[in-house]
Amino acid sequence: MRAVVVEQWGGPEQLVERELARPEPGLNEVLVRVHAAGVNPVDWKTRASGGLIEWGDVPAVGWDVSGTVAAVGPGVGVHRPGDEVYGMPLFPRQAGAYAEYVVAPARHLAPKPTNLTHVEAAALPLAGLTAWQALVDAADVRPGERVLVHAAAGGVGHLAVQIAKARGAHVIGTASAGKHGLLRELGADQVVDYRAVRFEDAVSDVDVVLDGLGGEIAERSLAVLRPGGRLITLPGPDDVPAARDGVRADWVLVEPDHLGLRELTALADRGALRPVVETVLPLGQAAKAHELGERGRTTGKIVLTVV
Repeated sequence: MRAVVVEQWGGPEQLVERELARPEPGLNEVLVRVHAAGVNPVDWKTRASGGLIEWGDVPAVGWDVSGTVAAVGPGVGVHRPGDEVYGMPLFPRQAGAYAEYVVAPARHLAPKPTNLTHVEAAALPLAGLTAWQALVDAADVRPGERVLVHAAAGGVGHLAVQIAKARGAHVIGTASAGKHGLLRELGADQVVDYRAVRFEDAVSDVDVVLDGLGGEIAERSLAVLRPGGRLITLPGPDDVPAARDGVRADWVLVEPDHLGLRELTALADRGALRPVVETVLPLGQAAKAHELGERGRTTGKIVLTVV
């Protein structure tokens, strides 16, 4: 099978296409014929240095996948050959989603949303589960609460806006002015141009802040939270500021989640969740996808097509 691997840690040019043996599913595993693979910041961060990821014998790349079940291993009861599925298998172990075939634990996948293409579905798992686990599992966003989403037009952010809105929240997003129209289409009630104004001068009495930036943004976000508010930061535990004034600060690292994927599928199927895909490239242009992503200007997601 064709697969993209890392020749050695470094820049995007280290991503090369190779012929690898097609994997076989073991106990409770499925073999997925990949149609599309999503590209995420963690992909290029681990490509650059290896990161904390547990690599196999061959450093294949990627997690987000949407495709068709090609075969099932012994013990699998939730999927059958021919089923359309999507997911984020094995994270933080490497899954090797930039390939024609991927083996995954059966419950790391879920039925693909019926009204999304494989390209759209491949954009959803890692970013969507990150937003879901942060807003729903960690912050327990409730109807009527005020939710501030930083980098609201990014991969996680634009999905978080929609998930918070579906939970009945009043949603505020920070983004450059050119992205405000899209965010309002996605359900944002208020949008702040972070280039024109400090967000803490425009926003107050917030119940939940989702921070995908870290650093001083996380620290400054404490000032907009009301007593009992929750700050959820994503970059890492070192970016969690000390909680104060009756607010809570936590860090979330996404994990495979069969039930969470099913919740995302339900939202997508009823039209409440739509991934925005800015760029679609063939598998052989994975290096270009990383180059684009590392510029930090992508609205929504970048996706690689495999078939």
